Amino acid sequence: MKPPIGKPMLTLESLAWLFRERGGQQYAGEPVTQLEHALQTAQLAEEAGADDAMVTACLLHDVGHLLAGLAGTPTLDGIDDAHEALGARALEPLFDASVTGPIRWHVAAKRYLCSVDASYLGRLSHDSRRSLVLQGGVLDAEQAARFIARPGARAAVALRLWDDLAKQAGLRTPPLEHYLCRAARCGRSSIPN
Repeated sequence: MKPPIGKPMLTLESLAWLFRERGGQQYAGEPVTQLEHALQTAQLAEEAGADDAMVTACLLHDVGHLLAGLAGTPTLDGIDDAHEALGARALEPLFDASVTGPIRWHVAAKRYLCSVDASYLGRLSHDSRRSLVLQGGVLDAEQAARFIARPGARAAVALRLWDDLAKQAGLRTPPLEHYLCRAARCGRSSIPN
């Protein structure tokens, strides 16, 4: 089955296909694959007691990378694939803002955290620091205040913090199907399989 990439609507089945077909790609400059990173981020949220929507946002936060289809480490070539916007937009037919909001704003959350926590930037991986520059850099104080005041900003910050930790080679996680079942529970009532 070919995925409906480029079409207006993803399904849970096509998301599973994306992870099967492209999830084995290296997660840009990190010691994990795209799928391992997604599963680890979702696992961290689940272990923290997050609800289905937040766990789903964590699982799917980088689906825009899979949709963009850029292999390797695009930041080395000066490319920002705007994966957060691409992913959130593609997922809007399936999920409401409780899922798509943290996805849409998790890059802005990184920029925010760099602004309000002097040690945060130093904890970012090399690729995350490179992408920070391409994504607009550290927010200034006024931008940071506007960001954190927006609805869902704190959820995006939580996602971002789990995202940063989800880069451990060889970590065991529940399988993709476990998290897709959680996604089905929080999807729109007409969510296709």
